[in-house]
Amino acid sequence: MSIILFSPGEPAGIGPDLIIKLVTSTQWESINSKIVCLGDSELFQARSKLINKRIKIRELKSLDASVKNKKGVLQLYKVSNCADLSPKKLNARNAKYVIDHLDFGIKYCNANKKVGLVTGPIQKSNIIDAGYKFSGHTEWIKKKTGSSNVLMMLASEKLRVALTTTHLPLKEVYKEIKKSKVLKKIMILDSSLKSQLKIKKPHITVLGLNPHAGESGHLGTEEIKYIIPAIKEAKKKGINVNGPLAADTAFNKETLKLTDAYLSMYHDQGLPVLKALSFGDAVNITLGTPIIRTSVDHGTALELAGTNNVSTKSLVVALKQADQML
Repeated sequence: MSIILFSPGEPAGIGPDLIIKLVTSTQWESINSKIVCLGDSELFQARSKLINKRIKIRELKSLDASVKNKKGVLQLYKVSNCADLSPKKLNARNAKYVIDHLDFGIKYCNANKKVGLVTGPIQKSNIIDAGYKFSGHTEWIKKKTGSSNVLMMLASEKLRVALTTTHLPLKEVYKEIKKSKVLKKIMILDSSLKSQLKIKKPHITVLGLNPHAGESGHLGTEEIKYIIPAIKEAKKKGINVNGPLAADTAFNKETLKLTDAYLSMYHDQGLPVLKALSFGDAVNITLGTPIIRTSVDHGTALELAGTNNVSTKSLVVALKQADQML
């Protein structure tokens, strides 16, 4: 039986609340893989009391001792201590705790192919304030696994959107749009859709960078110089890809029906559409690395931490997606 490691992320946020709430639900036993939460037992004991959820914590000395999921029982593996157990208020002293557990999850999954990683929401600003050069899970996993190229994709039952660039200021995006990069992202997306999501003949729709996909060069030349040549090269490799399409019309009903995944050029180009249609029901998947990693599609929601007013829907989707991929 495979194992899913859950790294809850920022302790002041809703990550701990989500796993505690899920453990006490009937959905917990419906996930085939054994789930082990990475974290400090004192944090989960304190948070479970705060949200009035009775759970039994089974602290593991070795992941080999993990057992099948049982309602009400949280299997836990601790890497380091949580400095501040308080919800809602960020504390930079907790950044090392977050990174320690994330790093352990990445390293363990990289060494054990029957183990997948699901991540909870992190507060990037808090990690950066603690002195880490950190721009996001995707980039961190790329670095820690030594991967040459990675691809961030958010997916739901309604659509899938992958990103050519991820967490960059908009003024930096155009510098990153080159033929080689777009081609590599198309290739990773095609390969991953086939191997990990079991889509035999995926159809990929690529978005343009500029309004109206450049309007034949009148509103920008990136499409002509880089994106179209990358698409042509991908087609020569047998990949079923089309575009570039203008982002404001690419998500119409007809194109949605024909598309297995979109490749957008930047973070806020494709993701607003996905989140408008599927917020809370989507999953973030990292493609192009040697590990299986999925994540919730939302943030830390600090104001909801410790209130029990949280939805576990996205976490369930992330766990089931990782379970399926394993």
